[in-house]
Amino acid sequence: MKKVTEIVAELARPVVEQHGCTLWDVEYVREAGQWYLRLFIDKDGGVDILDCEAISRVVSDLLDEADPIEGSYVFEVGSAGAERPLKRPGDFEQFMGAEVLVKTYKPRDGHKEFAGTLTDYDNGAVTITLGGQPMRFEKPEIALVRLRCDF
Repeated sequence: MKKVTEIVAELARPVVEQHGCTLWDVEYVREAGQWYLRLFIDKDGGVDILDCEAISRVVSDLLDEADPIEGSYVFEVGSAGAERPLKRPGDFEQFMGAEVLVKTYKPRDGHKEFAGTLTDYDNGAVTITLGGQPMRFEKPEIALVRLRCDF
C-alpha cells in the first residue's frame, strides 16, 4: 500500500511540471493536533506566490476528487527554500560542492552540527569538507542534511 505522500506526489507532479516547476518534496505531518499536507516546489529563478497559488488551486481540486486522505488537513504549497533539506540521492548529486549543514543524532567531538562543503554521497553516507579535512557521516548517525546559506 502506498504512503499518502507517494499518492499525493503522483497526483501533484504533472500539475507542478505544467506550471514550469519541479516537485521537491511532499510532507504529511501532525503539528499541534492538526494534520498538514505540504507540497514543496522549486523552479529556476525561484518560486513566487503566483506559482504556489496556481498549483494549490489545481492540486486541491485533484485531492478533493481522489480523496486519498481520511479526515481533515491543512493543504499548503510553498517553495523548497534556500536552506532546503537534502533527502534523496538525486538531491545530493544536484548540490555536490554546495555548502551544507549536517545535524547528527548524537554528539561527535562535542558537536551535533557540522557546516562544510558537500564532497561525497555514498549510499546514505555523507562526506563534507570542514576546515580542509574530509568528515564522513554514516546514514544512521545523520538526523538532517540541508543546504546552508550565509546572509
